[in-house]
Amino acid sequence: MSERSRTQVTYHYELLRAGTAGVLESASGTFLLLVALRWYGAGAFAKAFIAAGGSLGLLLSPVVVEITTRWQVAPSRAASMILAFGSSLFLVAAIFPTFPVYVFCSVAGMATSAAIIPLLTQMYQENYPENQRGRLFSKTIMLRIASTAAFSKVAGDWLTLHLQSFPFLLGIFGASLALASFCLWHCPTYPIPVDDSAHPLRSLRFIKEDAIFRRTLICWMLMGFANLMMIPLRVEYLGNPKYNQHLTVATIALLTGVIPNLARLALSPVWGHLFDHMNFFALRVTLNIGFAIGILAFFTTHSLAGMICGAVVFGISNAGGDVAWSLWVTKFAPPERVADYMAIHTGLTGLRGVLAPLVAFYMVTRLSLGTLALISTGLIALATMLLIPEIRIGAKGRVKPALTEEVSD
Repeated sequence: MSERSRTQVTYHYELLRAGTAGVLESASGTFLLLVALRWYGAGAFAKAFIAAGGSLGLLLSPVVVEITTRWQVAPSRAASMILAFGSSLFLVAAIFPTFPVYVFCSVAGMATSAAIIPLLTQMYQENYPENQRGRLFSKTIMLRIASTAAFSKVAGDWLTLHLQSFPFLLGIFGASLALASFCLWHCPTYPIPVDDSAHPLRSLRFIKEDAIFRRTLICWMLMGFANLMMIPLRVEYLGNPKYNQHLTVATIALLTGVIPNLARLALSPVWGHLFDHMNFFALRVTLNIGFAIGILAFFTTHSLAGMICGAVVFGISNAGGDVAWSLWVTKFAPPERVADYMAIHTGLTGLRGVLAPLVAFYMVTRLSLGTLALISTGLIALATMLLIPEIRIGAKGRVKPALTEEVSD
């Protein structure tokens, strides 16, 4: 199969998979936590555990890459099998909707969709041309975002009237994972080359060997921890009666799912273009500033207008974050080691993603949400200051020569 054909086949199935990814994003971002809060009356630990489901998958992603490499399975095929397992977990939760089963299957099901991300990045590296990678990825992201916004609206309205029927929603999540599995099975990829090291965490050596990669990971850890700490608190802030918001499920879904995702949808192609052509570190600093503004507006203005403003700014920043988070290692890593670099990045994201909700739900019992928002903003500011000196380095010296052939959409 020619390089152009591989790109077109991958892009075709990624467009189809994007719709399912949007449904699953609404699950992790809104509905799984909201059902735990409103239907089961879950405690702080259970809520933090559910919020950290995707992060657990990211934490396991280096092991997924290692097994996929050692067994010489094509990354897309390995990802497909993992998603098929996740689909079965959601179907079990739909059939047996007891609280322990709900928590375990929700966490493990969302973990499967996150654990495959380095394998997907390897697929993009292989099949999307260098100078079009951000553009093609952002187009599939646009469909994913539109799906998230639309499904958040429809499911939010429906759950407002039929909260007791949430197992049906779990079945939809399972079906979405099954369709995503089908799509990835048909995407072409080559097995990841096996290197001389037998250590399952061999990819960690790149942190020591690559100074720019190491410094960027440190900054991302600070910013990511701050952001991930506040994301689940959005649902807590809007849905917990102790904050006296008195909002319906539909309104909460509007503020956490619909509005930010409409903003993401509008700006996603812009960020895709900027990723392909802008100094990466300047892009990351810009995104950091946006996330800080969004957090402050959402949690400190104490008004519906402020929350809407915060949701919009968060969505705009998240649009750029989608592209930057998913593709940035392709600017730094050797082509055959993209999955290894991404596994480090996703593993560290998983680590902070597991810890951040636990810290957030613990701290919110002792500090106000406004104070936590200020602490998070301070961490983002520190990460930004550490990144500013890197702007002069940029990504130019690390980027492979751009390809010139355009690929039709």
